[in-house]
Amino acid sequence: MAQRGSYAKGVAKREEILERALEVIAREGYRGASIKELAEAVGLSQAGLLHYFDSKEELFTEILRKRDEIDVVHYGPVPPAGTDAVDLRSAYVGIIRHNSDVPGLVQLFSRLSVDAADPEHPAHKYFIERNDNIRRVFQTALAQQQAAGELTDRVDAATLARVFQAVADGLQIQWMLDPSVDMAATVEALFEALTTAPANNGSTP
Repeated sequence: MAQRGSYAKGVAKREEILERALEVIAREGYRGASIKELAEAVGLSQAGLLHYFDSKEELFTEILRKRDEIDVVHYGPVPPAGTDAVDLRSAYVGIIRHNSDVPGLVQLFSRLSVDAADPEHPAHKYFIERNDNIRRVFQTALAQQQAAGELTDRVDAATLARVFQAVADGLQIQWMLDPSVDMAATVEALFEALTTAPANNGSTP
């Protein structure tokens, strides 16, 4: 029983660390969020903080995973099984719009996504699974819209899904270099560009 209680306390402390770390990074930025500062935010030493994670890289990976969980709560799941294209568009654009309010997390995501190209990096599996998951659900939702004649079928749904992901990831880099870039509006424009125009716009032949 004591061992079970100790485990539960450890899980709870780990969750507290991740939630507070999200706040610190969103406020101070990726570069400003040192292990020392993150540890102080939860009343631990640096060694005490890393007791709950194998490394700094694993900590940052789990911070991103926690961010995904919180985004689902606030903006709807991306992806949920059976999501239609309208709901997917709303949730996806909502998350991208929110990202402009948390530049530190965008910096962390972009930096870690590059480092995670190394198969040995702790974030490698996270990014592979996350990317595959997003593309799979986008592909399903976009294919449904194509079948209904609401979306252009000149490009297959699998390719479109990858394009949406590439645009979102690339926009984050552009936005970090130039904060005037409206990421959400650009993704909205892409959705609109791919939407099939009404057969009859009200004009007379």
